[in-house]
Amino acid sequence: MDTSESSSTEPRTDTTAAAPPPPRRGWCRWAMDTRPLRIPAYRRLWSSTIVTAVGSQLTAVAVPKQIYDITRSSAWVGAASLAGLLPLIVFALWGGAVADTVDRRKLLLVTNTGIAVTSLLFWLQAVTGLESVAVLMVLLALQQAFWGLNAPARSASIARLVPAGELPAANALGSTVMQTGQVVGPLLAGVLIPVIGLPELYLIDALALCVTVWAVYRLPSLPPLSASVARRAGWREIAAGFRYIAGHKVLLLSFLADIVAMVLGMPRALFPQLAAQTYASYGEGLALGLLFAAVPIGAVAGGLFSGTFSRARRHGWMVIGAVVGWGVAVAGFGLSRNLWVAAAFLAAAGVADMVSMVFRGAILLSAATDEMRGRMQGVFTVVVAGGPRLADVLHGTMGSVFGPRAAVAGGGLLVVAVMLTLAAAVPALRRYRI
Repeated sequence: MDTSESSSTEPRTDTTAAAPPPPRRGWCRWAMDTRPLRIPAYRRLWSSTIVTAVGSQLTAVAVPKQIYDITRSSAWVGAASLAGLLPLIVFALWGGAVADTVDRRKLLLVTNTGIAVTSLLFWLQAVTGLESVAVLMVLLALQQAFWGLNAPARSASIARLVPAGELPAANALGSTVMQTGQVVGPLLAGVLIPVIGLPELYLIDALALCVTVWAVYRLPSLPPLSASVARRAGWREIAAGFRYIAGHKVLLLSFLADIVAMVLGMPRALFPQLAAQTYASYGEGLALGLLFAAVPIGAVAGGLFSGTFSRARRHGWMVIGAVVGWGVAVAGFGLSRNLWVAAAFLAAAGVADMVSMVFRGAILLSAATDEMRGRMQGVFTVVVAGGPRLADVLHGTMGSVFGPRAAVAGGGLLVVAVMLTLAAAVPALRRYRI
């Protein structure tokens, strides 16, 4: 790692000017924009993400696997997922308020250490053969609480490390790594469990988190920019964050765009039924794996070729176009009877999702003041975590009533209709640019 910058280095402020991007020719115009990696502090943060993106997925696979091994019940696996959701929501909202009142570097150090200790406790209970679902659920709730405190501070810090003009590129770099982890991590877990055993997956994750703690330790100090920091992170500050969103239409629309796309158009709850019925002739196992992998694979591809869009300045139109593109791709998936055509539509949806993530993230970081960024990222974390779970309930119900293909196609078309209506009714998002 670059050692030219110590932890006491002065942080970047919102007045950092964005250098004009150098002209890129040939295939370079299409490749990922890596300009943010020239900044040592951001490079450290991003490098740690490469390691933990895979490590966290090992634990994400190990926990439900261990619970199922103990109980032989998918219902318990689902209950564990819900057990982690409530602490994530509560602590993400509170963590956003905390991130606006303290040095974000210190908060990241504490929370990453907490997540690492939790992973060690996961390993300890597994290696001792405790076989207690209650302990697993408590540890999962604790881990999600630490993650809820960590995520807003981590995301809000990016705007202090890179110039405003490079925020889309920085978001594309981070999102691509996370999506790659969602593809590689579960595949690696499937290979490693028969070889080294399930407890060791927790240990690998804990060791990977040590890399993250070291990288965060090397970051510059990130105290609040405002001089009036003598406030506590309580419910009043959380409520102030929601009032801030309500008063800034472009922020409100960026959250609504994600809710529309995920709640109305995320059909993953219907993948098992589609694999067993519509695509059964291809082999249920192949179909199920392909359906679940297609969206993250498309998102990774979108990230690798993000040079095509990361320099766009009309961020609002990019979000609108991406959400509409997601809806069209999901509708196409619902209408497809050929598995490979269906997977192609899902991959296209993954590309659209990557574009949406990049520019929604950039809007949240650039349109909000620094003293509000933590709270904005806290709400963002809740929306990202809660939206797909609400979609599971909605699509599961609609699939039972109308059939899976009709539910998926109808949801995709509804995404297009609602997003275009919002864009027409509220011009703030259409007009937003940097």
